[in-house]
Amino acid sequence: MNIAQTNLTEGSIGKGMIAFAIPLFIGNLFQQLYNTADALIVGRLLGNTALAAVSGTGSLIFLLVGFFDGIAVGSGVVISRYYGAKELDKMQRAIHNSIAFGLAASAILTVLGTWMTPTILRWMSTPEDVMDLSTKYIRVYFEGVGGLVMYNTSRGIMQAVGNSRDPLKYLIISSCVNVVLDLVFIGIFHLGVEGAAFATIISQFISVFLCMRKLMRSKESYKVSLRKIRFHADMMKLVLNYGLPAGFQNSVIAIANVVVQSNINSFGTMAVAGCGAYSKIEGFAFLPITSFNVALTTFVGQNLGAREFERTKKGAKFGMLCAVLVAEFIGLVIYITAPWLIEAFTEEPAAVGYGVDKARICALFFCLLACTHSFAAVLRGAGKAIIPMIAMLSFWCVIRVTFIKIAVPIFQTIDVVNWVYPLTWCLSTIFLGIYFVKADWIHAFEKNR
Repeated sequence: MNIAQTNLTEGSIGKGMIAFAIPLFIGNLFQQLYNTADALIVGRLLGNTALAAVSGTGSLIFLLVGFFDGIAVGSGVVISRYYGAKELDKMQRAIHNSIAFGLAASAILTVLGTWMTPTILRWMSTPEDVMDLSTKYIRVYFEGVGGLVMYNTSRGIMQAVGNSRDPLKYLIISSCVNVVLDLVFIGIFHLGVEGAAFATIISQFISVFLCMRKLMRSKESYKVSLRKIRFHADMMKLVLNYGLPAGFQNSVIAIANVVVQSNINSFGTMAVAGCGAYSKIEGFAFLPITSFNVALTTFVGQNLGAREFERTKKGAKFGMLCAVLVAEFIGLVIYITAPWLIEAFTEEPAAVGYGVDKARICALFFCLLACTHSFAAVLRGAGKAIIPMIAMLSFWCVIRVTFIKIAVPIFQTIDVVNWVYPLTWCLSTIFLGIYFVKADWIHAFEKNR
């Protein structure tokens, strides 16, 4: 077996999961660093309006990309299941089906993103002084969105079979390229926010090239062959069974986030810039959550495929504990250092104030955010994607939007928007925690064999 590959069905649970999660963590760290570098360079070189244009579009990007990312989760579950069960022929068909789906998703998103951007930005009540720059940034971004989709697809394949180190290497390379291109396109060629978008898509296509080259040259069982890339009806059915709930969940949550962002936008450009700067910092809290989520889903999928039921339970508890502890530690650091962190993006006192206020409300509750995502990761790995979908739609969408629509007109303060996050994190954690303890999620795969 390649040294970069981790078989999560054998050996020490703690060592195996951490060995798999650490490259994911470092990779996510680099990705967050270059996302943050985008905002830092834009904010310092182009000003607060440009910063608001770039940092305030995250919910729109997630709205369009999130559905396909959710279905890609289903592909990873299917691949890891067959890998753990050593059903290599089925695994091969699942891998090539995943690539075919990624290519189709890239084409659809390119059309939707470039066509619908102005309309959605108006729905979001984007400030007029930000509207033109946001439209330019998003349109260029979606012209190259295939790089993001195909990188996530190829990375997901490698992670599903326990290879988290090679995607890390490729992400580090693309991250460094992105920062250099930001400085060149914005600082030297003066391309503005479009330069930031060009830097992002070029770096993403570099990472896709490196991932696909690795998969096509591999001598392992997960080798990719261009002539085998096609849709397989049986695999697509399984992928949709496990991934469609996550995709639907992502889309509806994204709509809810657009509603939240529109309320932030209504408080003006400084609120958009300050909260946008905070969102870049909050991304660091997601690092352990995202890393252990992928590790948990892969671990659960592989071990249930191998029918290692007790090992699955122990690994799930270990991964969740790690995610919660590390996320809360990062939250404490952000709470203490918020003023200095926000000032790195903007020196405008009003914008800094908005960012610090949001950090001081949300950061200490990152343990709840980690709990919710960890429970969801385990259940998706077990093939129970419907339950996390119900939780997220109920609490992160219906209750979140209802709370904002009722409370903001009454209190007329942005703190209402900020407090909705800890509130809904708490409710979803309670719901998923009860299901995790009471339900027989461990035998979900056995029922679908």
